[in-house]
Amino acid sequence: MSTQQLTSNKAIINWLLTGCFLIYIMVVVGCLTRLTHSGLSITDWSFMGSIPPLNDEMWQERFQKYQQSPEFIKINYNMTLTEFKPIFLWEYIHRLIGRTIGYVFLGGFLYFLLIKRFSKDMLVSMIILFFMGAMQAVIGWWMVYSGLQKQPAVSHYRLATHLISAFTLFAFTFWFALKLINKPLVIEKENEGYKLKTISVIYFVVLILQIIYGAFTAGFVEGDSAKIRPGHIFNTWPKMGDSWTAEQVYMKENFSQNILTNPSGIQFVHRTLALILVGFVLYIWYKSNQLKLNSKQTTGVSLIIYGITIQFILGVFTLIYQVPVILGVLHQSGAFFLFGASVYLIFHIFKPLNKH
Repeated sequence: MSTQQLTSNKAIINWLLTGCFLIYIMVVVGCLTRLTHSGLSITDWSFMGSIPPLNDEMWQERFQKYQQSPEFIKINYNMTLTEFKPIFLWEYIHRLIGRTIGYVFLGGFLYFLLIKRFSKDMLVSMIILFFMGAMQAVIGWWMVYSGLQKQPAVSHYRLATHLISAFTLFAFTFWFALKLINKPLVIEKENEGYKLKTISVIYFVVLILQIIYGAFTAGFVEGDSAKIRPGHIFNTWPKMGDSWTAEQVYMKENFSQNILTNPSGIQFVHRTLALILVGFVLYIWYKSNQLKLNSKQTTGVSLIIYGITIQFILGVFTLIYQVPVILGVLHQSGAFFLFGASVYLIFHIFKPLNKH
């Protein structure tokens, strides 16, 4: 890509990076919505396009709808209107940001389409990007809907689907922005970044699995007598209580149940994957010191080293202090940063090259 092409694509690049930032804000506010138990406060899909309550009558109307929900009937039956307002506003802000993302993506897409700024290969990618954004909204409602039925708890499977779809949307948007920012390189004989391809992909797959288990740990899972959050049990580290592996990890009949529907097993997997990821990053660090990498590949390696270090420490403290709001948000932000840094590294390892 020439400098002239980069300049001509600057507006598209800024549009895509703005989308990346809004997705990050959406994930953070989504985390706050979950940690403040606000996600089930709005009980209808049509509210997506509504203005917030502006007077007592409108607030009473929203509160009366919430009072008919399983969460109010079974858990928050003593809640007052004053207590309802903050949780409503968190969910409202979360949905408003989602709506803003839709406007940004659709508005930008139509604008650049009308002025014929998209090339043919760009257009296909942009259409895919638009439908991915639309699916994120649908998945969000599908997730909330699961908590508006008989049990006032969002399925941990649906929570994980909603989270990983947001990360996937970010990865796709960020990758395309990187393609427009970075022109193809001439092959450098001394560049040995290709030797990190396999290990980087394996590491990235494990990272995605860890993000999924992070959502499992944050969600509600059926326990012995009630739905519980795996992140709120065994709040000790490095041991689970008095043992390295608590007996409850194996309480289910088979392996798949223990790692998918057993709260203790889910937390154990999340702990274990964290250690595995640290091992992968240490190996990538060690391997990269033996190879001749270009500056951006070196930057990518440095970013994941910093990212995994901060994220691991945040994870431990979040667990020990039983998931306070501020640490929960920082931990989710750390996951987002590490994910973005990993996309950056993999892009520059697999970056298209011009053969001369």
